[in-house]
Amino acid sequence: MRIHAIDAIAIDIPLTKDFGGSTYHVLKRSTVITRMRTEDGLVSEVYNGDNRAHGREIVRIIHEELAPRVRGKGIFESERIWEEMFALSHAQRDRKTLLEAIACVDCAIWDLSGKAVGKSVRELVGGYRTELPIISIGGYYMEGKTLADIGREMEAYRRAGMAGCKFKVGGLSPEEDATRVQTARSAAGPDFILAVDANRGWSADDAVRFARLVEPLGIRWFEEPCHWYDDAAMMARVRQATRIPITAGQSEITSHGVRRLVDAGAVDFVNVDASECGGVTEWRRAAALCGVAGVQMAHHEESQISRHLLAAVPHGTYAECFADPERDPVWQTMWANRPAIKDGIMEVAPDPGFGLILDESLVRRYRAD
Repeated sequence: MRIHAIDAIAIDIPLTKDFGGSTYHVLKRSTVITRMRTEDGLVSEVYNGDNRAHGREIVRIIHEELAPRVRGKGIFESERIWEEMFALSHAQRDRKTLLEAIACVDCAIWDLSGKAVGKSVRELVGGYRTELPIISIGGYYMEGKTLADIGREMEAYRRAGMAGCKFKVGGLSPEEDATRVQTARSAAGPDFILAVDANRGWSADDAVRFARLVEPLGIRWFEEPCHWYDDAAMMARVRQATRIPITAGQSEITSHGVRRLVDAGAVDFVNVDASECGGVTEWRRAAALCGVAGVQMAHHEESQISRHLLAAVPHGTYAECFADPERDPVWQTMWANRPAIKDGIMEVAPDPGFGLILDESLVRRYRAD
């Protein structure tokens, strides 16, 4: 089966309020839908990423740079196709945006491969399990948000069936954020998974201070604790100073970047994002090197993709989502056949490919032409 055509659609959905992390603000939900067609009439249906600044540029790269390189090639030539696309990164350019465009095309190829043989991507990549726990990203900073509001937020996640929460920290002092985390733990209870994510917001000293304050709270992991400029060395220092496992990888765009973190002894979990690192093909390389190093795999957001990947390998852990209906209208409504979450578990349906059905009326309404 050969690739005949590719269509990519940028989506922008305004949000009703600002969801703030330690180093950023979120005012809209963005993604890119990729529909790749074979000469035999198969069509992919997959969406990737949340690039709020460069969705149209990702679409341009797919149409003008990647499509001519993949058109006419077989859908089972994923490694060869990926190599030809990745060669574009050798020139000086915005490589992060390029890798996100490559991820869209690569994931579309894997979707078509699954549809061609009647197998899910989970089965193609490893098929280790059929379900996995799912946690909600939350704890955002918002003007006027109180400790009582944090407590109610955790209770809402439990009602939504979540197994836990990845809670935002790093935007205040270690002491202030420790108080917020203590409130979340008290409201959620001891059996609720609670991880924390600083989004590279602290120095190593502040990260260590915070970690020691929250160690008694049963924190599952401490994600991206340190500033970007020397993160591997700083995270290795934090990791040596706390019993809390350290997670990073979402800011890496290649498996080589993941290897840098592993070689530095900086991480216990890697959450490299297939939608940002070039797709399933490159994610598998990162997962393989983590597997032999004894590092567990998480995944930054993107449960429509990550549920297949994390369920495929023995060292996969938690899918992530935004259980707050106002934070992710794509996950909440555009993904029309999303499986229901029950008792903290997300099932991976055996439908071919990624098994996605999107609400076409919402695609038309929010496409960013």
